Amino acid sequence: MRYRIHQIKLNIDDDHSIFEKAIKKKLKRRDIKISDITIAKESIDARKKPDVKLVYSLDFSCDERLPLDEAKRQDYDEIMSDRIDICREKAAKLEEKGMLKRPVIAGFGPCGMFAGLILAQAGMKPIVIERGQAVDERLKAVREFWDGGKLDPESNVQFGEGGAGTFSDGKLTTGIKDMRIGKVLKEFVAAGAEENILYKQKPHIGTDRLVDIVKNIRTQIEELGGEVRFSTRLEDIICEDKKIKAIVTNKGRIETDTLILAIGHSARDTFKMLYENKIPMEQKPFSIGVRIEHPQEMINKAQYGNPKLAEKLGAADYKLNHICENGRGVYTFCMCPGGHVINASSEENTAVTNGMSNSGRDSFYANSGLLVDVRTEDFGSEHPLAGVEFQRKYEHLAYEMGEGKNPKTVYADFRDNEDDKVRNSLPEFAAESIIEAMPYLGKKLRDFDSDDAIMTAVETRSSSPVRILRGEDMQTSVTGIYPAGEGPGYAGGIMSAAVDGIKAAEKVMPK
Repeated sequence: MRYRIHQIKLNIDDDHSIFEKAIKKKLKRRDIKISDITIAKESIDARKKPDVKLVYSLDFSCDERLPLDEAKRQDYDEIMSDRIDICREKAAKLEEKGMLKRPVIAGFGPCGMFAGLILAQAGMKPIVIERGQAVDERLKAVREFWDGGKLDPESNVQFGEGGAGTFSDGKLTTGIKDMRIGKVLKEFVAAGAEENILYKQKPHIGTDRLVDIVKNIRTQIEELGGEVRFSTRLEDIICEDKKIKAIVTNKGRIETDTLILAIGHSARDTFKMLYENKIPMEQKPFSIGVRIEHPQEMINKAQYGNPKLAEKLGAADYKLNHICENGRGVYTFCMCPGGHVINASSEENTAVTNGMSNSGRDSFYANSGLLVDVRTEDFGSEHPLAGVEFQRKYEHLAYEMGEGKNPKTVYADFRDNEDDKVRNSLPEFAAESIIEAMPYLGKKLRDFDSDDAIMTAVETRSSSPVRILRGEDMQTSVTGIYPAGEGPGYAGGIMSAAVDGIKAAEKVMPK
């Protein structure tokens, strides 16, 4: 039998070689014979700082009957293997007859990447179109922009191979529970990520590692017969009798009866095109705020008690929230330990900010989004795309306040100076909510509300302001169109977007 045991606590200096001894001690059975010990989950317990512990859930084999839960891990590849094989056989026969209609995926972020990978593994030979460049060329364009060059509206922090997630911390945490999470993690490891992401409580990859990983996943798709076409933007859809017949790109028409919309939360022109084609959509709440920075050593001390523990445990992170008297929620988002605040604009004359970390998380500063709820009634219009215009308004305002750059300030000025440029880059309700929340957040994390905390405006792209409506079969009112991932409003983050892409691929696969 294979069992799982929880709450195995070790000191941070303990070696994994003592797992067997720790299990026997927990079971109060020194005589028991166990083997094949693997880590199911690792987390940090810093409640009694600075006496920080590592806490494990461990799987192991034993011939005896024990009073433990059986270790059951759903393996996506095993569960789906028969269906994948059947789909591959059907696709091969259709291709022989010249009848295989290749599915098209718009967007090569986490959602489109994993939709493409699953369809390629199933023999469907998908065509992925991505408006931005391949990641190496994209990196050059982004660095030139950050160095004071011209923004490329088609290839930037938001658009290009890997999507917006390429310029992030590469966090793989998610609130969803789904067996497809394991599939995503395994594919990342196969593409070059460290194996510890399979069991870390808060796994991450880092921007520097993501570059090669997304290329490796693209290569696998291509080796399986799929295509990834860069600098190819979706411009129109051709429908007949409520069915997709073809798409139009800036490089020509593609005949297809299947289109997965993995377009990301910043594809505003695509939202507009879909709306004009009467694809049902609705407004969706999102958030607005700033990036806030503190010295990473301060965060390490607050979370671990001893900042030197970061040398063994890694740079500390945090997650904070507060409900204001006006009912608005203020919360930290996409926290980047040892990271960098970046310009994430994708349109001319706008200032958008975000955060990213490399795999080492070794910069001097920690940063996080500090965001406030934006409700649909704040948009000032019932138009489905009113949230897009709301975002644009404050992105343009931040650009003006920063005189062409992301405006920066410190918290003391944001709080005390009504003319502060960052404060005036936000809606009044957002600025007031942040000011009210900061002392409460400072009680939860020591010195979070320090006067010299750096604030950069404006963060608007935490999630999509639009939801493209879909049914239980994941299709819109037009048969063959599958909205998926962050852009259409069904995910938030790398993992949930990737999982939604896999779900869309499964719906596309013939049964």
